Amino acid sequence: MKKLLTSALTLSTITIMAHGPNDGHKHDNVSASQQLVQGEILGHGSLKYKVHKDWGNLDSKKYPIKNCHAMIQLKDGNFIALCDDNKHNFLKYSPEGKLLEASIKEYPGAHGIDIFEKDGKEHFVVVDSGWAVRKGKQYREVGRVAVTTSKGQLVFALGHPQTVGAYEPGQKFMPCDAAVAPNGDIYVVDGYGSQWVLHYDQHGRFIRKFGGAQDPDQRARLSSSHGISIDDRDPKNPKLLVSSRSANQLKIFSMDGKYLETIDLPGAYGGQAVVQGENLYVGVCWSKKDGTGKKLPQSGFVAILDKNNKVISCPGGSEPKYIDGKIQPMYQTTKTFMHVHDLCVDRDGNVFVVQWNAKGAYPIKLELIK
Repeated sequence: MKKLLTSALTLSTITIMAHGPNDGHKHDNVSASQQLVQGEILGHGSLKYKVHKDWGNLDSKKYPIKNCHAMIQLKDGNFIALCDDNKHNFLKYSPEGKLLEASIKEYPGAHGIDIFEKDGKEHFVVVDSGWAVRKGKQYREVGRVAVTTSKGQLVFALGHPQTVGAYEPGQKFMPCDAAVAPNGDIYVVDGYGSQWVLHYDQHGRFIRKFGGAQDPDQRARLSSSHGISIDDRDPKNPKLLVSSRSANQLKIFSMDGKYLETIDLPGAYGGQAVVQGENLYVGVCWSKKDGTGKKLPQSGFVAILDKNNKVISCPGGSEPKYIDGKIQPMYQTTKTFMHVHDLCVDRDGNVFVVQWNAKGAYPIKLELIK
């Protein structure tokens, strides 16, 4: 399952930058009228949620958030929210939403993280996209991927793809996310660079690339490969889930890079996908007017898919509707969220939403109604 961390939280600072230029967007002007309603009920069917807008609220002067890009639950039940404010990149919360620790700042363009175990010890893969925030300004730099111990000590770094012959001189490398397979192989998506999925072994040796914007198999091509996860819902047959965000799709690949299937999410610009139990949860950063019109700012929601990859609930969005076996265009229907960048699902099925460009919003808890 994607993104479970241990309670060791001394990993050197991670700053998560949510977005680069591939979606052709700029920081939107956020409407002051977009407010949460405490106790609001969202979702459809058996997956409905009560909104807790103040679950993780803090003193914004002491703990400001420019953008909050990811959230994970630790083995001890606590949570880490990853932010790009230069004062702190990790906000550690208790399950009740109490701040336990604010710490760490090192990777100015950090955008993704995953965990794996080696020799009985947890390790991390940290992805710096290269969209660095320095003194409040954003700069385009070269991305990097580091493998560290749980205390942030560098084990090794993956070199620029050009150094292993995967890229030609001048090709951009601005990775967005990484995932570690059960056998230790590392997969990196270059979503703000050249769009490829880069496959390495557990020692960091390059194996292959696939997907990208110019894969020979047109079905495998990616447009804004923003997130990657291991789909282990069938433990005997794990697969790769890769977002093609600008195309409103998730694409499924075999572990050796063969294209298998496309999950269409019409109208929805979905980023990282999170597998929890039998379901798949996708944070939607933007949607289109009525599902088919122009891309709208401040129009995110959550899409939840079942074990058959059928959309069954859209908290904050339109009710899923299928015609002739095809999901109809989806879109935001409440002003609960602005730009859902990522999410975390706890062991009780509650969903925690984090957002980019959302007026400094702290994580929002969606409590599953049982």
